Amino acid sequence: MSLERLAEVRAEDAAEVPHLDALGRGGRFAVTEQAVPGPGGAPGATLLICVPVDVPGPRPTLYYTHGGGMFSGDHRVGLDPLLDMAERFGAALVSVGYRLAPEHPHPAPIDDVHAGLLWITDHAADLGLDPERIVVAGTSAGGGLTAALALTVRDQGGPRLLGQLLMCPMLDDRNDSASSWQMDGHDIWDRGWNGFGWNALLGAARGGPDVPPYAAPARATDLSGLPPAFIDVGSAESLRDEAVDYANRVWQADGEAELHVWSGGFHCFDVIAADARISRAAREARDSWLNRLLTTGRPA
Repeated sequence: MSLERLAEVRAEDAAEVPHLDALGRGGRFAVTEQAVPGPGGAPGATLLICVPVDVPGPRPTLYYTHGGGMFSGDHRVGLDPLLDMAERFGAALVSVGYRLAPEHPHPAPIDDVHAGLLWITDHAADLGLDPERIVVAGTSAGGGLTAALALTVRDQGGPRLLGQLLMCPMLDDRNDSASSWQMDGHDIWDRGWNGFGWNALLGAARGGPDVPPYAAPARATDLSGLPPAFIDVGSAESLRDEAVDYANRVWQADGEAELHVWSGGFHCFDVIAADARISRAAREARDSWLNRLLTTGRPA
């Protein structure tokens, strides 16, 4: 991955953007988009809001942050698994589009994701959402931003989050774990791609002593007081060790985390090989966790 390839990668992602009507699933979801201003009135987040039509409110909400290494991706792409999950649980899905690096380095992405969350909380009654049942979720870079969002809400304010669903999360800008070296050149998201993403977000600060946890959650020294986490990752992917370490440090801080390391899974295996047995198992494990969380308010 390189700056020279960035336009090509973004064009490939843009080609997959569906029409909003396709996300409505034959009228079962009411789909709208909402622009949310960034800090100081800067251009900020765009929210895709999918509300189930036949489910009475107030509804639980999945607040989803997309992947793409911080430098690409779109809030309208790859939503089928999230819409499936929303349908199973009678939940609304809100997918947040944030400003991309390197044009918009840290803190622009997390500022946008935080602003979008505050907006839906403020407008929950109008949207028929339950502000007490918001589960934040993200994949890859979006998983990292979701973990950063939980830290931001804890430290800077926001709604009480019911849980955080971190799928193959991108957490550590140092890009130097044993798994990142072991899978270099093998995983579809290897050290080269991962390093490019962190460089785009952080520039010269990447890997140095002053990276804040709201950019790279693995830098957090205090993981206490966070909402219950579900963390999953493949055993054969570069991000394996940082996900496992993050879960372990949540436990050490007396927090709640459910960790799954899927044997043989590569980065985003459940999307790319959706019908594989481990992909089905991963979805079932997430559903089980979410069902317990929405039913009892606790994941156990």
